[in-house]
Amino acid sequence: MSSEYFVHETAIVDEGCEIGNGSKIWHFSHLMSGCKLGNNCNLGQNVVVSPGVILGNNVKVQNNVSLYTGVICEDDVFLGPSMVFTNVVNPRSAVVRRGQYSQTVVRRGASIGANATIVCGHDIGEFAFIGAGAVVTRTVPPYALVVGNPARQIGWMSEFGHRLNFDEAGIAVCPESHERYRILDGMVRKQTD
Repeated sequence: MSSEYFVHETAIVDEGCEIGNGSKIWHFSHLMSGCKLGNNCNLGQNVVVSPGVILGNNVKVQNNVSLYTGVICEDDVFLGPSMVFTNVVNPRSAVVRRGQYSQTVVRRGASIGANATIVCGHDIGEFAFIGAGAVVTRTVPPYALVVGNPARQIGWMSEFGHRLNFDEAGIAVCPESHERYRILDGMVRKQTD
């Protein structure tokens, strides 16, 4: 079974990569052996994808992002320009810590803004929104809006990327999709009824 995808002539794709149909790898990017890209992913210029990294379907990676071993992005994740993942909690040049990489999972539909930093071992919840320049040092709940250094939660976001304003009954409506959300016990869920 062969995949149909685009690789720019300046990109390097090592043997042993899995690349899904419709994916695009642009200028000066490097995919290392053992990484997996789902269908319809788009990797901008100067993106590095290390061994063991898994990207789901429709993941958008903007320019100058390095995805290090231990990073997993589920479907529909957006990674903004020059955002950063780490994979070792206490790096030292003279201390070899290969194989001690911490895992970071970015759940379905989450967005990470330009120049944000995600310290390894802290998962990003479904449809969470990490503001530009934020430094994430703890796990982020689903639908949370976090900003700053260190990142702190300042609100909630809809699946369409709009800030949610909850009424006294704990209900919010996305202004674009008109979907309804409920906040209960400090967690947000989209209503399906």
